This record gives sequence, C-alpha cells and structure tokens, in this order.
Amino acid sequence: MAENDQENGNGQDNGDGQDQQDARATRILTDIAPRAWEHPADRAALAALRKIPVFDDVLRKLFGFFGEKPIRLAFLASSVRVSERQFPRVSSLYKDVLKTLDSPEEYPLFISQTPIVNAGAYGMDDPFIILNSGTVKLLDDDQLSYVMGHELGHIMSDHVLYRTMTVLLIQLAGMGFPIVGLAARAILVALLEWSRKSELSSDRAGLLAIQNPQRVMATMLKMAGGGDDDEMSLDEFIVQAEEYRESGDVADQVFKVLNLMGQSHPFYVLRVAEIRSWIEEGEYDRILRGEYQHRGDPDPAYNEDLSDAAKAYSENAKDLFGQVAGAAKRMADDIMGGAKR
Repeated sequence: MAENDQENGNGQDNGDGQDQQDARATRILTDIAPRAWEHPADRAALAALRKIPVFDDVLRKLFGFFGEKPIRLAFLASSVRVSERQFPRVSSLYKDVLKTLDSPEEYPLFISQTPIVNAGAYGMDDPFIILNSGTVKLLDDDQLSYVMGHELGHIMSDHVLYRTMTVLLIQLAGMGFPIVGLAARAILVALLEWSRKSELSSDRAGLLAIQNPQRVMATMLKMAGGGDDDEMSLDEFIVQAEEYRESGDVADQVFKVLNLMGQSHPFYVLRVAEIRSWIEEGEYDRILRGEYQHRGDPDPAYNEDLSDAAKAYSENAKDLFGQVAGAAKRMADDIMGGAKR
C-alpha cells in the first residue's frame, strides 16, 4: 500500500534517532468507505433517523425554506477561504488530509475569526468546512490535521445535512422562532442524540487522517483544557478517561444528561475513552493494514447495525427515535400548512 510521507511542522528530532518526518509517515487509505470508521452507535442512530417517516423531507423543506445559498453565505460571511495564498500552512496540511483519506473531492475550507476553539462541516449539496481562528492558533500541525480529518469524516459520512439543521434549529429555538414548536424541539432532541454519536465516528476519521493516537488524544486534552502542551499531562487525562470505561453503563447516563443540557458533542474525556477502545479492539490497526471496506462494497443490513450497536447504543436512545416519528409528522403538517396559507 502506498505511503504518504508528511513533514511535521516543527521538524524536531523525536529523541530516538528518527525525525518527526518519519513519525508522520501515513498510509493513504485508497478508496476507503466511511463505514470503515463509523461508530456502530452513529450508524444505528442515523439509520433510525432516516427510517422515521417524512423526517428527511422535513429537514430538506426547512433547509429549502431558507435556501442553500443564503445559508451558505450566512456561514461564510465573515470567513476567509483557505488556499495556497490564504493561510498556506493550513492549506498544505488540508491537502495531506484529503490525500490520506482519499477524499472524493476537495471540499472548500474556510477560517472564521473567533476565539472559540471549534470547527464545523456544513451544507447539503455543496458541503464545506469552517475552522475557527482560535482553533488554528491553539493547535500544532498534527492537532490541526486531526481536526480537519474529523470534519472531513463528517462530510464523507454524509452527516452535513443533519448537522447543519441541528445548528439552525438550535439558533432558531434560542431566538423563539415560531417554526420551532414542540414538534421541532422533539426532532432537535433526536438530532442532538445522533449528533453526539456522530462525533465518535469522526474522531476515528481524524485519527486515520494523522495515524498517531497520542497526538489525537493530546488534541482532545488541549481542546478540553485549553492549555499549552507543556502544562498538561496526557497520562493524567487518560487516567481520567479510564474512569468512564470502568463505570460501565454510567456513560449512558451521561448521554441522558447531555440530552437535557442540549449538548451536540460528548465530553472529551468520554471521547478519549471511546477512541482507546476502538484502538484496543484492533479495528484501527486492521484499517492501516488495508483491511477495510471500500466504496461500492455492499453495506450490512440495518438490523445488523442495530446488533453491532447493542452495547454502545442504549434502549432509551432507540425509544427516543420511535417517539420522534409522531413529532416529525406533526412538524411536516405544520410546515405544509404554513406554506399553503
């Protein structure tokens, strides 16, 4: 399998006689299917969403209510598109990420001026990625590449419509917009439930983009604490994450609390625990050996997804999506009724 030797931004020796360029050698994952990195809970939750009658229609009608171009411009109004002449360092790193994950196309990448450390992938037919300037300033090359790989994973896994609508519904709900009634709020809760699971999938995509577990977990530590690498201990953070893994089903209770809090992302400590579990189960190494599903390969049946997700996806979450079906129908009726008036 081909290898892509990428140079680390600092070019320093790693202390064992090999320079950082060797440490950053990554395998190009030719024709990899997103399913290879998708968390079973994400797949099950997304499949459940898509099986809700009229659910996709509701979101697409909402999207159409505003229009894709205005939504795109609203996200990009205060952003700068990354290119070889605009943020060349970020541009070079992004091209490496696209190559490693064998992205089907080069999706537009933008940087937006805000100190909040975050990033996002948005759109419907024409997805794009936005990095906050605070993220670019806080993270080193490896860490920033991980974040871009994470967001590219969202696009390649076809998450962007749902993620965009989650952000819009949160914003509209906060503004008291009349279209976000009780039915829409129920749908938003379901979207948030899935959104947290989707982060676990994209964490894996980000890891595959840089193929360095230590740097991925260091990124999560930095984004959780906001400090410099030399004032934080990754070992201590991993010990903290082990408390989640040792607590069994307590993690499911955490997700329930997040539902009430309206959180779209799981806690970083939980994400470290999840990525460690994936590595220890051997899936990560199998992908690096070339043993992964390729685009065009048949997908297992929906029921197999639910079976795979038995441990990761609680019964309460599955019940939630069943309850949302009625809310989606009511919301569709509301939208169609409003359009006729």
